[in-house]
Amino acid sequence: MATKRKPTVTKKSATKKKSINRKKTKSLKNNEPDSTFFLKLVIFLILGSQWIYIENFPEWQIPIPVGLILGLVFASHEHFQIDRKIEYAVLLIATFVAFWLPLGLVINL
Repeated sequence: MATKRKPTVTKKSATKKKSINRKKTKSLKNNEPDSTFFLKLVIFLILGSQWIYIENFPEWQIPIPVGLILGLVFASHEHFQIDRKIEYAVLLIATFVAFWLPLGLVINL
């Protein structure tokens, strides 16, 4: 006595349409205009170059990278993961270059 299996009915066409629609919406959400990306890079470049120098001129000087700290906070809330890595790199390069340039706020005590 052999038992007969009931044929299973699958809804392949419905699941394919849903997966195609999901792929289309995901690709549309991840697209960011180049001008927006470039503007964010310029903002992070300017922000990363901001320093506060607290000094008592002949004796000591304390540089504080305020722009780097603010930039890291803003970049950590970035929606796109790939952009976040690029923004971290731009912030670090701008911070190290601006350390030797006369940029930022100087507070004399």
